[in-house]
Amino acid sequence: MKKIVYSAFAATAALALAACGSSDTATEEAAADTVEMPAEEAMPAEAPAEAAAAGAEASADAAGDAKMDAEKAAGDAAKAADDAKMAAEPDKKI
Repeated sequence: MKKIVYSAFAATAALALAACGSSDTATEEAAADTVEMPAEEAMPAEAPAEAAAAGAEASADAAGDAKMDAEKAAGDAAKAADDAKMAAEPDKKI
């Protein structure tokens, strides 16, 4: 029985190694094209200002979302503290 298990494991390992093999024929097709151009042509002068404005707007949105999340978490914490306080007090007769 052990021989069959060892043989099956060896066959599986051999197939796994064969499947992970590499091929040298695809290297030229997968190579990235390199294009060189002057920096002035690659990125126009007005692009950084537009990117900065978009980044500032996204940052303001993220800050607003973070504030809302913090306020919600504070409210949840206060409610949990009140619940814990109520649970810790012995039952009172009303």
